[in-house]
Amino acid sequence: MTTPNKTPPGADPKQLERTGTVREIGSQAVWSLSSCKPGFGVDQLRDDNLETYWQSDGSQPHLVNIQFRRKTTVKTLCIYADYKSDESYTPSKISVRVGNNFHNLQEIRFVVEPFWSWYLVARCSRAVASAAAALVAA
Repeated sequence: MTTPNKTPPGADPKQLERTGTVREIGSQAVWSLSSCKPGFGVDQLRDDNLETYWQSDGSQPHLVNIQFRRKTTVKTLCIYADYKSDESYTPSKISVRVGNNFHNLQEIRFVVEPFWSWYLVARCSRAVASAAAALVAA
């Protein structure tokens, strides 16, 4: 079990990107969800508005799949969740898995904690080359 690194107050990924600390590469990937309610899908998950979100509409596990077209180095994965806003829909467990395809995904992080801010969930000491990644929220 790994504890996520809560970003310092005010240090959200957009601010980190402006300072050159991180680079957003999510736009280079194809995103898919295990399920979603109408109006609560990938577009809401990926927009810059913390008031919008993805809401699943199916049985667990709830999956966010991020697939890059070619091998891509991912050093940090930032996730925002707000348990205080809506505990019934905020994940209590997050599993981060990487691999070359969906059949060989290996878990690199497993986090159990109530979330209420930006978290650096998958900070790897070495770069992870991945063609596919899956976030499992439960």
